[in-house]
Amino acid sequence: MSRRFIKNRQTSYLRNVLISIALFLAIFGFFSYGIVSVQKDMEKNEMETLQSAVTRDITRCYAQEGTYPESLTYLKKHYGLTYNSSKYFVDYQPLGANIMPDVTIIRKGGGN
Repeated sequence: MSRRFIKNRQTSYLRNVLISIALFLAIFGFFSYGIVSVQKDMEKNEMETLQSAVTRDITRCYAQEGTYPESLTYLKKHYGLTYNSSKYFVDYQPLGANIMPDVTIIRKGGGN
């Protein structure tokens, strides 16, 4: 009578292994999703930082010299602009000495 509420049932080894594998795959899936999410956020921040740096250097050049730079190379040489040219394509279109250039930044490799 003392064992009234204790079930004498043995657990299956195979069931324990399958539950462990399912739990591992679920945790691995959440971890992978988190890494991909963080990576996308970092890429977006890189684009925004590059856009900000180019705009800042263009504005600084105009403030110091009175004209907008004639090329992206000029910004690199005189204002220290650096970026990963194998990762980003920067299209720099000067519109005139007193009109801010049109700058388009495109991520290479199929990204935006």
